[in-house]
Amino acid sequence: MNAVRKRRLMIVLGLVALVAVTVTLMLFALRQNINLFYSPEQIVGQEAPTGRQIRAGGIVEKGSVDRNQDSLVVTFTVTDFKARVPVRFDGILPDLFREGQGIVVIGTLDASGTLDASQVLAKHDENYMPKEVADVLDKEGLSPEDYRAARAEGKLSYPEADRP
Repeated sequence: MNAVRKRRLMIVLGLVALVAVTVTLMLFALRQNINLFYSPEQIVGQEAPTGRQIRAGGIVEKGSVDRNQDSLVVTFTVTDFKARVPVRFDGILPDLFREGQGIVVIGTLDASGTLDASQVLAKHDENYMPKEVADVLDKEGLSPEDYRAARAEGKLSYPEADRP
């Protein structure tokens, strides 16, 4: 191999190595910032990672909201009617947050199974339900319309054996 070809080969190999390192670093950075959606059933089934930021959605269980009188800490339970996940949030909840409504919570799951929320997203109007929550309800055979009707009629109940 002559010197010119050898130099070109080294330049091409150097560029390939540089592109490989760049792509690897980009993928590593993106992996750190992805927050996937998990239903309460998936979280209880230990499919969600602990210590990483995730999104979880469901319905705020009636009677589960507990506000600390001395601070902004609020604890409540999110359910998909198959499983329940306790949530702890230290901050101001959205004005539209209330029991029996669909929400999406962004936070990290601790080892005890409690979701430490950094952000709580509540519904926008009485007909809105986050897409992920609607998909989970649909998967369970309960359409958002059926859920709203059952909630309005007070027919949603939780068997005592299933309470957390």
